[in-house]
Amino acid sequence: MKKSNFITGVVFFFVGVILLLLALLTDSKLDGLLWGFAGATIGPGIVMICKFFYWSAPQNKEQYQEKLVTEQIEMHDELKIKLRDKSGRYAYVLGLLTISISMVIFSILGTLEIIDNSRMIVLYLGGYLVFQIAVGIALFHHLLKKY
Repeated sequence: MKKSNFITGVVFFFVGVILLLLALLTDSKLDGLLWGFAGATIGPGIVMICKFFYWSAPQNKEQYQEKLVTEQIEMHDELKIKLRDKSGRYAYVLGLLTISISMVIFSILGTLEIIDNSRMIVLYLGGYLVFQIAVGIALFHHLLKKY
């Protein structure tokens, strides 16, 4: 496995530790974000470091080479490339439609003074992000089964 993966994992881990220390040592309105970013960097950093040591072990090197070959074949398969592009385009169009409708709804709710809290919009955007990812993956698998 590449040494750059290990270095990236170490950097993620230490950035997470710094953010965790900031969250522990300061008392501000950003503590919630600091805790979240700390967890979002420490976790992947540990996973990257563990993967590096696992795949670098002598007994796993052959298995890792097979995995790399399989990934290269999957990434350069022309059918899968076309299906990824097509599902990405469909998800993009669906996302544009969702955003357009959401703008109208949030405008109406703001005018009626039902929503004046940005927390609702942030939660909505987080859900929208998950929706976009799920739709892209679901469309890709649907198209893959179709062809």
